[in-house]
Amino acid sequence: MKLIIQIPCFNEAAALPATLADLPRVVEGFDTVEWLVIDDGSTDDTSGVARLLGVDHVIRLPQNSGLAHAFAAGLDAAVERGADVIVNTDADNQYCAADLPALTTPILKGVADIVIGARPIDSIAHFSPVKKILQRFGSFITRSLSRTDVQDAPSGYRAFSREAARKLNVFSSYTYTLETIIQAGQNGMAVVSVPVRVNGVTRPSRLVKSIPSYVKRSMLTMLHIFVVYRPMTFFFTVGGLVGGAGLLLGLRFFYFFLIGEGGGHVQSVILSALLLGSGLLLWVLALVADLIAVNRRLLEQANWRIGRLEDQLRSAMPTDAASPRAHQPE
Repeated sequence: MKLIIQIPCFNEAAALPATLADLPRVVEGFDTVEWLVIDDGSTDDTSGVARLLGVDHVIRLPQNSGLAHAFAAGLDAAVERGADVIVNTDADNQYCAADLPALTTPILKGVADIVIGARPIDSIAHFSPVKKILQRFGSFITRSLSRTDVQDAPSGYRAFSREAARKLNVFSSYTYTLETIIQAGQNGMAVVSVPVRVNGVTRPSRLVKSIPSYVKRSMLTMLHIFVVYRPMTFFFTVGGLVGGAGLLLGLRFFYFFLIGEGGGHVQSVILSALLLGSGLLLWVLALVADLIAVNRRLLEQANWRIGRLEDQLRSAMPTDAASPRAHQPE
């Protein structure tokens, strides 16, 4: 069994030494533990520091593409390098590395596909009261959309089985945290939360530059993923609300028409017709979007099966041939 611990990085040359010093090289249940750094187009010497400190795999992206892209690139690289379980952690050493086995144990026991570390939000001193409320509210919304029991949705300290890593597709360029939970829940993966500890703050968050911006972008991400994975529900609901408003306006005009005052309410008829037509159009769009979603699910299943076939081919081939990147510098 191989565990790969991945760390997405952007200009983390100063923070990496402390983070890597805490990471384990031996974890119960695994024969091999390897480290993977994804350098997201850093302008400092993040890659050089990682190699100097003994990181097994360093993937450098040609330009800064955002945390979500770096995270997804890490999952792909870890799967290619034979990881059975992948743990993602932050480069600023926010999470307590001693709690890493708590993340991997549910996957090893076969009771989870994804395990998310739940931080003690209420006791984190550098979190403002507003941020704590937003964290709880965001986790509540994510639980509702994903139909999971995730306690700390924005947490980046999480573990993935090999199959779960294959099945996830990250669309956002901002953050992967909420998106992957909703996607996992909609795809029927088992998502479990476990309590983890945090270390002292080393620098301000680069993701949360302002609370309003973070809330706005997080809400847009959740809406985007819900539309992608539940298009029928979304468009049918919106169509029902729009069509319902049109129907009420139509009934209102009909009432005035019956009492002989319809002449002054022609605008209501026009608006009612527009709203009813829009509602009907949204219902038709719901059907089309649902058919597209079915096609997407079929393509995802085909992609998972291709991945399994690639694994079988690698296992059947000699080690050197099965690892096309084995001789490439990392």
